[in-house]
Amino acid sequence: MPEPEAKRFQVIVNGRSFYFSEDDLAKADIVHHNHHSYHIIQGHESIAVHCRDVMGKQLQLEADGEKYAVTIKTGLDQMLDTMGFNNVSTRQAKDIKAPMPGLVLDISVKEGDEVQEGQRVLILEAMKMENSIVMHSHGVIKKVLVQKDQAVEKNQVLVELE
Repeated sequence: MPEPEAKRFQVIVNGRSFYFSEDDLAKADIVHHNHHSYHIIQGHESIAVHCRDVMGKQLQLEADGEKYAVTIKTGLDQMLDTMGFNNVSTRQAKDIKAPMPGLVLDISVKEGDEVQEGQRVLILEAMKMENSIVMHSHGVIKKVLVQKDQAVEKNQVLVELE
């Protein structure tokens, strides 16, 4: 599997992975036909695609009578996969752990806060980059175990969830 890159997309179709760069996508001949229908021309082949369902970066497509489950992952999504953030077991976890060593720049929650999926919990600086650590499911903050300006190690528990 190629290394995740910021400008490289991973497209998973019925469990098989394909990788496309922004240049690849710019070269594709895709015509928006109507609300959920597209016409794609690749080489000398023409495909009519109808989008049946869209949920975030997951799509249900139909082309030539066949149905396809499609997931689109950006470079960031691929990096989160590599760090283990998108594993089902991580989504059910009772702790939020540091994905890498770093410095806590900001904490956005406190004990007792009810948080939603995608909500930022804290900002961790690592390798001179600010990384937002976000919730992967709905939950309640049980205890914040770190403080602003604290150095943390990889896999250190940052926040406990109820």
